[in-house]
Amino acid sequence: QVHLVESGGGLVQAGDSLRLSCAASGRTFSNYGMGWFRQTPGKEREFVATISWNSRIYYADSVRGRFTISRDNAKNTVYLQMNSLEPEDTAVYYCAAGLGGFLPTQFDSWGQGTQVTVSS
Repeated sequence: QVHLVESGGGLVQAGDSLRLSCAASGRTFSNYGMGWFRQTPGKEREFVATISWNSRIYYADSVRGRFTISRDNAKNTVYLQMNSLEPEDTAVYYCAAGLGGFLPTQFDSWGQGTQVTVSS
């Protein structure tokens, strides 16, 4: 497993941008698929984006065209650039490491989460 620490969340207005970062430590970062998920109270954790060890990228339909996932293996960091934010994007965002994919069960290491709040 790897230890993950997210940062970059905050309170913004609709239409603004934020960049989330997730710093990894403990194992060989470049071998891992990385993902971003989000969760609101009372709801299941929702897939946002994933980037494989060889940089194959997939997005949820709800964020495609607005969010961009990227990774810097030299810095052991994965990013989520979020543009044109909408109130519906308000959630706790979690970074995850593992085999990769669209399901939380495909990841075995999780960060503590960072709150993103988008006001209308």
